[in-house]
Amino acid sequence: MSNVLLIAEHDAGVVKKTSLKALTAAKVIATKQGGNVTVLVYGAGAPAAAEILKTFGVSTVYTVQGEVFDHPVAEALLAATIEAQKASGATFVLAASSSTSKDFLPRVAARLNAGMASDVMAIIDAKTFKRPMWAGNITATVELTTALKVATVRATEFETASEGGGTGTVQALSVPIDSGSLKSRFVKRVEVKSTRPDVTSAARVVSGGRGVKSAEGFKIIENLADALGAGVGASRAVCDAGWVPNDLQIGQTGKVVAPDLYIAVGISGAIQHIAGMKGSKVIVAINKDPEAPIFQVADYGLVADLFVAVPQFIEAIRS
Repeated sequence: MSNVLLIAEHDAGVVKKTSLKALTAAKVIATKQGGNVTVLVYGAGAPAAAEILKTFGVSTVYTVQGEVFDHPVAEALLAATIEAQKASGATFVLAASSSTSKDFLPRVAARLNAGMASDVMAIIDAKTFKRPMWAGNITATVELTTALKVATVRATEFETASEGGGTGTVQALSVPIDSGSLKSRFVKRVEVKSTRPDVTSAARVVSGGRGVKSAEGFKIIENLADALGAGVGASRAVCDAGWVPNDLQIGQTGKVVAPDLYIAVGISGAIQHIAGMKGSKVIVAINKDPEAPIFQVADYGLVADLFVAVPQFIEAIRS
């Protein structure tokens, strides 16, 4: 039997939605290769996360705790994943695509001598997948021919897993690590706190681009988002200019989103930005340049000065 091991992320014991979407992918792969889904959670809050995950039809949830896993570096996650893979007998290791998984999963693949596919968008069979290339302009079909396989999945392409299908067991794993032996260390965590929805899970997202002209001008984006109860995003140009935190960047080198409604305001539509939002169900573009590339992917486009049009939108929504 060929099991699948999912590495799940959580915030203080609350499982991230992206990991629940990756769980859907894990179940598809497990079904296709005739095995079960096992899960690894780590750090403070792991037992609480495990109690949640065990109700999602998985066979076993492994927990790894210790100070080194509260803010883990890639070397620590590598060691924990290898131990969980051995305990579960998994032939496939999977995680949602994130800054964390992109850091440590390639190390796992190298240690296991496994082939790896990143940003999987669709599962054809247990060894064949579709993934984007060239900023999403090409969808490649790739086959992993190694006995052990590793992959990250693009969470926006999968539905959130539903509870049910039996209750699994929770098992604590001992992974002793001398923090002094690690070549990298955790220094600090800098968070952007906001009362607005996170763009990766929000149903509506409003993003601003270079057309807002300044940090002061970006406030019009925030006002529209607040009127809609939406998350706020930005193009790379806006983040690089220092008008908003980098955490808001959407695109190939930022976050990938697929909300029900995506409103791009003052964004020209460079290929790198489009790669991060073209999976949105409805795309609305507001730009004064009728030749802006963003209109090629938009469902609705408005050629207008954003400083005139957006306040009118806000007024109409609030009324």
